[in-house]
Amino acid sequence: MRKQPPFRTERKTAGSKFSKTGGMILGIWLGCNLVSPGSWALEAGVTEQSIRIGANTALEGDRKHNALSLKKGIDTALASQTVRGLRVEYMAINDFYDPKLSVAAISQLLDKGVFAILGSYGSPTVKATLPLLAEKKVPVIAPFSGAAFTGPGEVLNFRASYASEVESVVSAALAGGVKPNEVCAYVQNDAFGVSGLTGLRSAMAKHGAQDLVAKLDQIIALPGVNPARNGLGPVGVYEKDIISGTSAYNSLKKWETDNGVRCRLVAMAAVYEPAVNFIAYGRAYKNEPWIYSVTSNVTGDRLQILLKEKKVTDKVIATEVVPHLNSSLAVVAEARKALGSDFNPVSLEGYLDGKLFLTILQAVEGPLTRENFLKAARRQLHDLGGIKVDFTTSNQGYNYVGSFLLRDGQFAPITTQELTQLFK
Repeated sequence: MRKQPPFRTERKTAGSKFSKTGGMILGIWLGCNLVSPGSWALEAGVTEQSIRIGANTALEGDRKHNALSLKKGIDTALASQTVRGLRVEYMAINDFYDPKLSVAAISQLLDKGVFAILGSYGSPTVKATLPLLAEKKVPVIAPFSGAAFTGPGEVLNFRASYASEVESVVSAALAGGVKPNEVCAYVQNDAFGVSGLTGLRSAMAKHGAQDLVAKLDQIIALPGVNPARNGLGPVGVYEKDIISGTSAYNSLKKWETDNGVRCRLVAMAAVYEPAVNFIAYGRAYKNEPWIYSVTSNVTGDRLQILLKEKKVTDKVIATEVVPHLNSSLAVVAEARKALGSDFNPVSLEGYLDGKLFLTILQAVEGPLTRENFLKAARRQLHDLGGIKVDFTTSNQGYNYVGSFLLRDGQFAPITTQELTQLFK
């Protein structure tokens, strides 16, 4: 960090004059407190050369495809960038998408000293780390989670919630004439899946389906790890790391039988293999006429490839929380050029995460502290190049949800109006 010019111990001003002794005392006081940046008590993670940030993420294991893409986007956005002459160092520690290992990874980062956590991967894994980060007063920025965390601690969410994604599709289906009890859900049995159920509940509440709202409230409120949510309503759940959805399928069939209905839409909050296997099981093996929707954590080329392998080529809706890859927005064009062959929806999201962090850093007034960083985040809109992020009224900065429809083996953008027409 650059030294500032030394203060003079004497100076003359119009109508006043420092005494030699008074000037010397003031000079000593200023020298000790303001002159040398090296004499400041620097915030953890801030050194005279760099700002250290980090994340817990799934660099190995079943979730590494998305986690590595996210990291690639963040690394690319931060590469060669400096703020106040300081480079930003990003450290990602593998946790295999295991909450216990996530806490251990965050402990390692805290031991090394980090200013903030950026782009941690996964709802259950992020949830597990929040109490420790809150205790250490370390802000959490743009976690790759749609659980819309509000705490504990300071969390600034970038991406729209999984609840918003599910609600957008369910609302379109209801507007298209689907009856409330014809909407079912298939979700992971944890915070991730519950966020999807929350979106389903919200859509039902706005539609006035109070009986279903009460049923969903009961299912959502069940406590503990892997509570028995199957067989209680229009919901089928699977345990994290279990790819078989047979119990969940049976739960949805029970709902159909008990209520004399068919599930016209199955809204999903699931990871790749469970999602694809469930769709293929219902479509190819059971010949179900269901239309499926999936959330942004499983979209992109990989989903398309996996579905093609299972001979599923239509009637799947995918939602995204970043603009389309062909968008003309300046920041999307910038990311497309910077990422090259690694450009995909998840790496774009990572790039936007990194840009957001840099943009807020550049807006900090006064010393580079976490408190001042959070003040800067909440003081104004942040323009990332056509994408406006707003933390002035809440900790949710961006609420975009776009929809894509699988036709003839290819996902293509679809408007809200076209989505509604799909169900008429």
